[in-house]
Amino acid sequence: MSRASALNYCVNQVRRYDYKNYLCLLQLPRSGGLRDAAFALRAFNVETATAKDTARDPSLATLRLAWWKDSIDKLFSRAAATPEHPVLSMLDHVNRERRLSKHWFSRIIDARVADAELSAPPRDVGEIERYAESTASALLYLTLEAAGVRSTKADHAASHTGKAAGISLLLEATAHHSAKRVCYIPVEVAVKHGVSQEDLYRGVRGDEGVARAVFEVASVAHAHLEKARALAKDVPREASPVMLPAVATDEFLATLMRSGFDPFDPRLRRGVCGVSPLWMLLKLKWHSLRGSY
Repeated sequence: MSRASALNYCVNQVRRYDYKNYLCLLQLPRSGGLRDAAFALRAFNVETATAKDTARDPSLATLRLAWWKDSIDKLFSRAAATPEHPVLSMLDHVNRERRLSKHWFSRIIDARVADAELSAPPRDVGEIERYAESTASALLYLTLEAAGVRSTKADHAASHTGKAAGISLLLEATAHHSAKRVCYIPVEVAVKHGVSQEDLYRGVRGDEGVARAVFEVASVAHAHLEKARALAKDVPREASPVMLPAVATDEFLATLMRSGFDPFDPRLRRGVCGVSPLWMLLKLKWHSLRGSY
């Protein structure tokens, strides 16, 4: 498969399934290949993140993720032919040029496998923080590698940005998950606010207990966002565009606050993070030009 065809597939996958990050990636420099590399990485994330949703049962999701793990092993070992897939083809191009760390790919897949096998909500906030670190943060670490950034401060900012984005995404998808009888509100938080899993599965708007539980989880995401931004002055300028998911996360949390922390409020599903795509694009462009996030 040609590089152009593989890249086109990756871009279309991200645009279809992860539009807010599609807008973020458009702010990366076109020259030097970073934008192409970032689209390949995000497309990999799409393929592994949707494994659970698109499978009829957890065992099929696990098999699909096992295929991805085996394929990544082959891509890095070069001892066997890498299976034909546009995302793998593009990742192979990127890895030959930029020498990415296999560890982060494996960590993302392992976290997705554990999630696919999950039969109960997370026990506490720490559990969803670790999941966000192993998925959203790991993806940012890979993007920093692709950008050639080697900076402890940038890594710390990526860790907090990823945790904020990952936790916010779980909140954003609450209505979707509840329809499938899946819950990511930690048991410890739900019990504290008198919320049962059935309360979440019913998806009733205006439940005060649910709103309090969501507020507590959203506060954790917001704290990570603030920590990421506090590091901005020490982060190399070339790393700042990689952190732009922080802007989308901030916008979602603001919409969630306006909705009274009701995860079933339809405003959360309008446009991008509750605002128009044009407004989000302008905010991202503004931060990109300022070198901020």
